[in-house]
Amino acid sequence: MDIILKNVKKKDFPVLKSLAKSLGFEIVEENEKPYNSKFVKEILEAEKSIEEGKGIKIKIEDLWK
Repeated sequence: MDIILKNVKKKDFPVLKSLAKSLGFEIVEENEKPYNSKFVKEILEAEKSIEEGKGIKIKIEDLWK
């Protein structure tokens, strides 16, 4: 059986972790998933190209024309 605890306060976490350990439970901490590496690469390349002057400037009022 899996139990997932959400919104645990930082001050309560050590107590819960200690209790789980004393009862012989396996503790698995999962961090939020990072961004897709391909997406991050595309964004970084786009920022670099803008810095190199390869971007195109469009006035806000022209966006919907």
